Amino acid sequence: MFIIAGLGNPGKKYENTRHNMGFEAIDILAEKYGIKVNRLRFNALTGEGHINGEKVLLIKPQTYMNLSGESLRPALDYYKTEAENLIVIYDDVDIPAGYIRVRKKGSAGTHNGMKSILYHLRTEEFPRIRVGIGSGKKEDMISFVIGGISKNEAEILAEGAKKAADAAACIVEKGIEKAMNEYNIRPKKEKEAVEEGLK
Repeated sequence: MFIIAGLGNPGKKYENTRHNMGFEAIDILAEKYGIKVNRLRFNALTGEGHINGEKVLLIKPQTYMNLSGESLRPALDYYKTEAENLIVIYDDVDIPAGYIRVRKKGSAGTHNGMKSILYHLRTEEFPRIRVGIGSGKKEDMISFVIGGISKNEAEILAEGAKKAADAAACIVEKGIEKAMNEYNIRPKKEKEAVEEGLK
């Protein structure tokens, strides 16, 4: 069984903000695979279903971002699921909007939701999908991640959330290595700069 967790903040105040990309990806998965994420357990909204024949639990912690681990630890314990079968989807300011990065493991970086998860799980050994939201000014980062977004930016972010959902399904069906090969595509300008440097 896989547990796919999308990070975000609950409540209308935070809907459609950059910090809720994990929630957006879960909503896309729920709609695509006919899974109702409406049962309140583990201080989270959850829904059980199947992706390509594999049993999954979709989960949206309702603890607020910086306490996300308080939802995921009980969920893993209840289902007796190993950390390697946990997939966490969350926003990342260091990745251009509309792009994603799939990783097998790693540190939390500066993301408070991931810091909480690593604290409660006591391991970095689980897949994660980082959804790019672009970067704001360092001195006003909080306003950037929970602030309003334009219609044009919303479309770009929605594309990133869709890629993240597809990547999560790919991990479930084909494994983390396949997902990394398929979805870790560098932005064009970055790729061109790398290629230029190799000449």
